[in-house]
Order: sequence, then C-alpha cells, then structure tokens
Amino acid sequence: MHTSMEMPSVDRLDGLALLATALLLVFAYVVYPDPMVKFTVWLIILTIYMTWFCYFGVKWLYDVYM
Repeated sequence: MHTSMEMPSVDRLDGLALLATALLLVFAYVVYPDPMVKFTVWLIILTIYMTWFCYFGVKWLYDVYM
C-alpha cells in the first residue's frame, strides 16, 4: 500500500526563518559589511537553516504541527 505524502502548508515559522535570513544578509552586506560580520552571519544562517530543515522534515514526515 502506497500513500502519497503531501507537502505541509507553510506556517509562520517558515516565514520567520526566511525573514530572519533576509534581514541578516542585509545587515551583513549593506549595514555593516565587515568580513568577520559576514562570516558570523553565514554561520547563524546555517544554524537557522538546519533548525528549520529538521522542523519541516518532522512536520512533513510525521504530520506534527507545533
């Protein structure tokens, strides 16, 4: 028996992750374009992405909505 898994709908945490990423990039490349700031921002973005990826994967695979 094969059941199709539909992608879950986008919620506020998905939008928050995207907004935080965009704001961090604007800060690092427009407001304070220092190499150390850019490096730090990319590390923070990686952390946000990995956290979001785990959250979205659990939501998708197990239909868990927090």
